[in-house]
Amino acid sequence: MRSLSVARWVGLIVGVLLVLLGGVWALQGIGLLLGSPMTGVSFWMWAGIVLVIGGIVLIAVSLRRRSR
Repeated sequence: MRSLSVARWVGLIVGVLLVLLGGVWALQGIGLLLGSPMTGVSFWMWAGIVLVIGGIVLIAVSLRRRSR
């Protein structure tokens, strides 16, 4: 029972980190966040979008998981 609760928190934390990191990468990729070699490179925009979507899915799965 306790391990499900820990797994749920880990999923939420990792999901939030993926969304934040993906957001930074996407902003750098489209050139809104300056000061990096990643700025203006479209690969990082797409990689960021994929990370944001993955993070949202992980958060949703973690929130839907029922503890017994």
